Amino acid sequence: MSKIKIMCTSTGCIEYAPERYRNLGIEIIRIHVFFEGKEYKEGLDLDPVEFYNRLETIEDPKKNLPYTAMPDTEDIQAAFEGAIADGYDEAMVFAISSGCGGTYNKISLIAKDYEDRLKIHVIDTKITCFGEGFLAIKAAEFAQKGMSSEDILKEIGWMMRRQVFMGVDGKLDYLIYNGRLKGGKAFMGQMLNICPVVHFSKDGEIVALESVRTPKKALARTCEILRDIIGDRDPKDYLLWHIYTGPSLIETLKQIEGKFGIQTNHEAVIMSPVSGAHNGPWLAGYGLAFLRREDEDVEA
Repeated sequence: MSKIKIMCTSTGCIEYAPERYRNLGIEIIRIHVFFEGKEYKEGLDLDPVEFYNRLETIEDPKKNLPYTAMPDTEDIQAAFEGAIADGYDEAMVFAISSGCGGTYNKISLIAKDYEDRLKIHVIDTKITCFGEGFLAIKAAEFAQKGMSSEDILKEIGWMMRRQVFMGVDGKLDYLIYNGRLKGGKAFMGQMLNICPVVHFSKDGEIVALESVRTPKKALARTCEILRDIIGDRDPKDYLLWHIYTGPSLIETLKQIEGKFGIQTNHEAVIMSPVSGAHNGPWLAGYGLAFLRREDEDVEA
């Protein structure tokens, strides 16, 4: 039986999630954040609450935008070398969606140098934040049960085909500053107070699902869409949690969701600074992970 090491990029928010997930031995590959003249390694020396508070209050944010960079080559190599030294036969690396940058491709390229020493599976999770991290958590739990990498990848594939990240940017400022919303769309969006309901597409890109007037209406629409996605599935067969950056919009969402029968069954997890740097401190929404029942085909 192969010994499988599970790894995850820092955008998976495992270190911001409940402490019970930190005893699974998941290796964290850290992405960089550059902000106000300082360099940080996500999850190591950058507190997300302080980060979003600073984004919300900073003077002239357009001139002080945070930006991100891929993990160091040396850090990725050290993770693989450490797995080999600890006697692992295989490694699974859960990476932030390739639609959000080049981290997945960089890890995949470095993994090729280890083909004769360690069997490495690099998974493009097509998502970020705790949705990404939860895939790694489930893989670690499956590995502890002695499942083969082939079976683990099948289970993870089933989850990925159903995963949901959905939220609302309460203000368009950072989307405009970062160039994700330009020209007439940016002007009209600000003038009309339009708030996009964003989600991850099947290709792993974060895109606007709908554009709605006012944050409250956008949050209500998010709840409607999520209610339809969940349908009549039993809560024991999925996990639903709040995703947020700053505190303002998440409190409004909690006030609205009960009207639509939405009830989370997992603790909220703050958005990773690497991901939130592009959205700003006014995002709130949901992460949803379906759990496969025994009567459901893993290949479906």
